[in-house]
Formats: sequence, structure tokens, C-alpha cells
Amino acid sequence: MRKVTLWKTVVMLIGLVTILVACGSGNESGGEAENQANDTQAETGAEGEQVTDETAEGQAGGEVNIYTARHYDVDAELYAEFTEETGIEVNVIEGTAPELIERLKREGANSPADLFITVDGGILNTAKTEDLLQKVDSAVIDEQVPADLRDVDDHWIGLSTRARVIVYAKDRVDPSELSTYEDLASDKWEGRLLARSSSHLYNQSLMASLIELNGEEATEEWAAGIATNLARDPEGGDRDQAKAVVAGAGDIAIMNTYYVGQMSVSDDPEEVKVAEEIGVFFPNQDSTGTHINISGAGLVKHSPNRENAIKLIEFLTAPEAQTIISQANYEYPVNEEAEWVEILNSWGEFRRQEIDFAAYGEHNPKAVEIANKVGWK
Repeated sequence: MRKVTLWKTVVMLIGLVTILVACGSGNESGGEAENQANDTQAETGAEGEQVTDETAEGQAGGEVNIYTARHYDVDAELYAEFTEETGIEVNVIEGTAPELIERLKREGANSPADLFITVDGGILNTAKTEDLLQKVDSAVIDEQVPADLRDVDDHWIGLSTRARVIVYAKDRVDPSELSTYEDLASDKWEGRLLARSSSHLYNQSLMASLIELNGEEATEEWAAGIATNLARDPEGGDRDQAKAVVAGAGDIAIMNTYYVGQMSVSDDPEEVKVAEEIGVFFPNQDSTGTHINISGAGLVKHSPNRENAIKLIEFLTAPEAQTIISQANYEYPVNEEAEWVEILNSWGEFRRQEIDFAAYGEHNPKAVEIANKVGWK
């Protein structure tokens, strides 16, 4: 019995050594075969049938996680369409831009976020300078979005723009009276101008752009003139300024174009009437151009689903999605192949400011300081 047991032990040891040798050999040469098998599996279906590029795209799967400060129905609709086309699930966390930036900082390398989406070039630049974003590498995006509507290092990509214009009462103001942002500070508009608070980012970024173009001293003089010319203390948002113009509280107002578009198709008859009774004027067409701001998507530095995130940006900047954004939200598309909604076409094309969006963030502290100093509430 003892000899039989000893023999069994020897046989077991020999078998174990054989297995270990085979495994070691597999690590050196079997890896290539395994990779080839994986490649073959990726190219064929479960039954060995060839999978076309279209089928592979529809079966991509996985997910992409978005932290967004945009809260529009059209965004959710486009995310759902992207999932239907690619199989990639889109998970959305909403919040204000400052909240989301702080969250990204806290989460660091453990963040599940793939994309940070927000409005305002200054905020996008802040996310970049805080080292929260990484470069987007995509020839598709480069083709679809002009360079001046992307970050210079491609850390964020523009998705849409809106112009900050002068609206006026058609029955009281001849558009020939209007010219530039700078002219709004002249005496002829005293008691006739309406604007929302200087504490809002829209006005801060407008001031920041003027600091970039005209310098701090000239912008302070301009802001002082705006504060003097206001027909009332700032109250409400851009829509409220348009309503106040029609109500006769003032003759002109500073506001974003997309609000006018949205009001023109509002469920509220009052807003539709307001949109009909105001005109839209693009300032500085013979000089520095009209101020625009941008919505954009930044690729988060530690994105766990980087390729899926880039696919989503490619989808959102394609002509089809860009046309939908314009039609649903009355924003200007970044893709030049997209179609504008009719009301944008009725206003015509315009020359826009040619400055780096990063300037909005760089000059924001000074813009806030100036507004407080001159009493623009």
C-alpha cells in the first residue's frame, strides 16, 4: 500500500509540473493567439456571421456619464437618440456649473464623469485651468466645429452659441439710432435702457469681452454710463427686460437672442406678443462685432469612458443634431452645415467678436469689480 501511494504522489507531481510548463509557454506565445481570437470575435457575430460596421455601431454598448449645467429638453432628447443609435447609455447629473466643478475636484481620479457640459466660455476655461479636463482627439470633431468655437488645446468643444444683442421697441425706436455697445452709455439713452443685474454671468462676460477689446479704463467708463442710463434698477431675467420694453418701462434692452426665439413660440400669448413687438439689433457690425457666448462640452481628465464620450461629442456636433438644437432652443449651431431655425434666418447673419472665450474667465474678476464700483446693481 505504501508503494502504491508513493507512486501516485510521483505521478501527481509530474502532472503538476507539466501544467505549469504549459501555462508558462502560453504566457509567452499564446497571448498573440488570444488577441487574434478576440479580433475575430469582434468581427463576427455569435453564430460566426460577419458583423457590418453599422451593426457594430448599434451594439457598441457601455455608458457615458455627463455632469451638465444645461437644463434643456432638447439635450435629453438628443441623448436618448444617441443611445438608440449606439447602444451607449447616457447618464446625466445636473447642477450649477460651480457645483459641478467643485464636485469634480472632490472626486478627482475617482470621478465617474466623462463630460462636463456648461454655458459660458469663461466657465469652460476655468474647468480647463483647474486641470479638470483633457484633450479631445477627433478628426470628426475638427471637421464639424470651427477652430474658433473650440478650446485652443481642444479641452472643450463648442455645442451652440447665443448672441447678446440690443432689442428695441419697434414703435418708439428707429434701428438707425442703434450702433454699438459703447453707444449705449451715451446721453441719448439716459432713462431709456433696461438690463438685468450685473451679477449675472451674461453681463459679466459681456463686460469681460469689452475689457479684452477696449481695456479696463474704457470699460469702467462704459459701465458707469450703463448704470446712469438704466430706466429702473435691474430686476428679473432677459425675458423680463423684453416685457418691460413693450410695457414702456424703457425703449431698449440688452438680452440674448435665444430668449426672443423661445418667446416667439411660447405657450404664453403675452410672450408671443412681446416677441412680435420688439426688434433685434446686432451691435458693432462695423467694428469689433457682436458679443456671443458658447455652450460647450469638456472631456473630463479622468474619464472612465473616454471613447464613448468622444463619440457623443461627435454626435452632438454633427449637422443633424445641430439642426435640432437650433430648431428646438433657438441657439446658433456651431456646425456650419446645420440649418438655422427660421427666426434666426429672419435676423440675418452677423459679424461676431473675434476673441478667445478664455478672456471671459480671465477678466471676470475685474468685470465684477468694475460693476460694483460704478453702481451697476
